[in-house]
Amino acid sequence: MPVPYIHGMSAFRIRGNVVDPLARSVTAAEIEVAEGRILSLTPLYGPSPDPALPFVTPGFVDAHVHIESSMLIPSEFARLAVVHGTVATVSDPHEIANVCGMEGVRFMIDNGRSVPFKFCFGAPSCVPATVFETAGARLGPDEVAELLALPEIGYLSEMMDFPGAIAGHPDILAKIASAQAVGKPIDGHAPGLRGEGLRQYVDRGISTDHECFGIEEAREKLSLGMKVLIREGSAARNFEALYPLLDEAPDRVMFCSDDKHPDSLVAGHIDRLCARAVAHGCDPFHVLRAACVNPVLHYGLGAGLLRPGDPADFLLLEDLRDFRVLATYIDGDCVASEGRSLIPRTAPPAPVNRFHARPLELAELACAADGPYALPVIGCQDGQLITDRVALQPALRDGHWCSDTGADVLKIVVVNRYAPAPAAVAFVHRFGLREGAIASSVAHDSHNIIAVGVSDEDIRQAIGLVMEQGGGVSGVGGGREMVVPLPVGGLMSADDGYAVAEAYAAIDDMAKALGSPLGAPFMSLSFMALLVIPHVKLSDLGLFDGDRFACFL
Repeated sequence: MPVPYIHGMSAFRIRGNVVDPLARSVTAAEIEVAEGRILSLTPLYGPSPDPALPFVTPGFVDAHVHIESSMLIPSEFARLAVVHGTVATVSDPHEIANVCGMEGVRFMIDNGRSVPFKFCFGAPSCVPATVFETAGARLGPDEVAELLALPEIGYLSEMMDFPGAIAGHPDILAKIASAQAVGKPIDGHAPGLRGEGLRQYVDRGISTDHECFGIEEAREKLSLGMKVLIREGSAARNFEALYPLLDEAPDRVMFCSDDKHPDSLVAGHIDRLCARAVAHGCDPFHVLRAACVNPVLHYGLGAGLLRPGDPADFLLLEDLRDFRVLATYIDGDCVASEGRSLIPRTAPPAPVNRFHARPLELAELACAADGPYALPVIGCQDGQLITDRVALQPALRDGHWCSDTGADVLKIVVVNRYAPAPAAVAFVHRFGLREGAIASSVAHDSHNIIAVGVSDEDIRQAIGLVMEQGGGVSGVGGGREMVVPLPVGGLMSADDGYAVAEAYAAIDDMAKALGSPLGAPFMSLSFMALLVIPHVKLSDLGLFDGDRFACFL
C-alpha cells in the first residue's frame, strides 16, 4: 500500500488506480487532498491502471440500516464499519424512536457527530408502527415535520404503513407532504405489494423499497420508478434472489443491510456484497455504482465521489475482485488501515431509555386449553422476515398448551416493557431449542420483551435477566445463564464495539448449543414481533394476522 509522500494535518498526495464507476474507467493517477477535499486528480501514464498501485474507489454506503440493530451506539458502529470501507449510512432511527421518541432520535444525531463518519438519519414515519402493539412514544405529523427541518435529517424513513398510505390516511399524507416540502426523499417498505396497490403507493411519492422477496416483485417496482435496495442483513437475506438487478438496472439499485448484529459487522459489511456480486459475474462498475454512487446521488449525501472539489472520502482496495480494504479515508483523514480502526473511542454518552421492569409470575405464562385449539402457530423462516401459518399443535399437559420439543413447537411470549400488562403467549415452529430459553428487549418494532423457550420456568428466568439490566439479550439452559446488557434504549450498548460483538457471538453460540438451527436466533426472535411483515406475528396485545392487518380473534 502506498504511503502518502507529502503528508500533513491538512494536505497530502496519494497515488492509485482511480476507479470511476460512471465513466467505467480505471486510471493510474495522483490524488491531491487539502483541507478534507480533493483538489485534483492527475493521470500518471495515460488512461490505464498500474498493477503496482492499489485501486481507489469512492467509499461504500449502506443505503438503509437501523444502527440500533448492531446493538452499538452510532460512534461505535462507525468504528467497526470503516474497517470494511463504509464511509456513510442512510440510517433510520425508527427503533430508538419507538422507545424514546424525539429524545431517542436526538441521541443518535448527537452521538453520531462525535466521530468522523457520515450518518444521514431519517425522520421515522411510523412511530408507533401499528396500533396493534404498545410502543414507548408517538411521532405525529408535527414531530416529523420538526425533524425534517433539521440538517442531519436527510429523508422520511420507510413508510411501513403502506395500507394507510394507499388509503390516504391524513396523518400519513401530512408526513409525506412535509418531506416533499423540503425536497427530501421518502423511503418505502412494501413487502409483497404488487399491481394496483403498488402503483397507488408509488404515486404517493415513495421512492425506494428494500423488502422485495423475489426478483419479479423487484422488477415491477423498478418499472414504476422505484429504486430497489438489495438487502443482506443478519436475518433478512435477499442478495441471492436479487443480485441480477445489478446488471439489469445499474442506476437504480443499492446495497443495504437493514439490520446487522455486531458479530456480523465485525465480519464484513458492504465490501462483502461487492465481492459476492463480482463472484456471481456482475460487472464491477455496476457493483460499485450500487455500493458507492447511487445512494449518494439519491439521498444527496455529503459523501465524495472522487471528483475535484468533493470531500476526500475514498478507499484503497487491493483489487476489484475480493474488495479487501487497505485503507479508508473520510474528509481526508485515514480512519482505518489494514483491518484496524483508527477512530478513537469517545466518552460514553448518558443513556436514554424507557423500561418498566416487574417480576413475572409463572401463572402469567400459562396457556389454558379451554376449547378446541385454533390459535395459529407462527412458522419462522431462517433468513427471512416473513413467517407462515403452521398446522401444528403444542403439547397438552394438565389442561394447558405447552412446548413440544419433539414437534419443534415452542412457547413464545411478549411482555409489555412500558407498563404493567398481561403477557401475550403463543407458539412458534422452527426455533429448534431442545432446552432452555432466550429473551430479548430488541423486538421490532415497539421493542417489548420477547422470549421463546422450552419451559415456563426457563422463559421467566430469561425475561428476568433482561429486566434486571434495563434491556438486553439473555439465554438460560444447560446449567448456564448469560446476558448482554443493552442499557441504551434497551437496544444498544455504549461499550467497545468489538467487546460487544464478542459477547454477542458467545450468547449466539449458546442459543445454537441449546438447539436452535437458525443462522441468527436472536435476530430472528426480534422479528417474530414485526407486525408489518406477514403472515403471523405476536405483539404484546396478542397474535396478529399480517394479511388482514388485524389481530386474530
